[in-house]
Amino acid sequence: MGKTIAVANQKGGVGKTTTSVNLAASLAAFEKKVLVIDADPQANASSGLGVDVKQAECTIYECLVNDVDIHEAVFTTDIESLDVIPSHIDLVGAEIEMLNMPSREKVMRKLIQPLKKEYDYIIIDCSPSLGLITVNCLTAADSVIVPMQSEYYSLEGISKLLSTIKIIKSKLNPELEIEGFLVTMYDSRLRSANQVYEELKNHFEELVFQTVIQRNVRLSEAPSHGIPVLLYDAESTGAKNYMSLAKEILVKNEK
Repeated sequence: MGKTIAVANQKGGVGKTTTSVNLAASLAAFEKKVLVIDADPQANASSGLGVDVKQAECTIYECLVNDVDIHEAVFTTDIESLDVIPSHIDLVGAEIEMLNMPSREKVMRKLIQPLKKEYDYIIIDCSPSLGLITVNCLTAADSVIVPMQSEYYSLEGISKLLSTIKIIKSKLNPELEIEGFLVTMYDSRLRSANQVYEELKNHFEELVFQTVIQRNVRLSEAPSHGIPVLLYDAESTGAKNYMSLAKEILVKNEK
């Protein structure tokens, strides 16, 4: 059975989509079968993996709201053994449409159950909110990666997410674990960045990934070409950072 990892943080602009796309590509480079589920209405993970969202007839929205077979929403990407289920702006309204559904927090979990036999890793890119769709993603996941910038505001927002994870663990998904806290957009020259990283490690200890994602121009350029940084510039710092993260996750999960 494959492992489902949600990439979540209710704070925007912390590198959730960048992490979802590039971690998935790096795991695929290690010859794992990987699926990205884009659960963010902005659909950046979809376009970052080369899907033309305007042309996509079947997305995660149709699967959640209209009970369409999830296999119909799977798109292949330019990377062998990496697939994606795209999102759509309509997902914004899905929370209201799902309100009267039975077990509405578990719709995603039920949807992806058959896929767990087909993939080694399923990565869910969550939206920057703690609404019903994100609750669905966390209920469906085995673990959660929390990307966060190495600045003090990031530390402040983390308690809200942790209390949400705690509630979901106690009421909806007792198996949910924290895969790790990932420091993104890291600049080792800044004293404040180093202080936040040290504070994180002191507080969360082994839950903080050894790998940090450094600020990298190639990493921010790759999405406009619709490809992960690994295809855009495999020698870039960003590509190497995400390969290192993938390796860390594989070592941890495949002991």
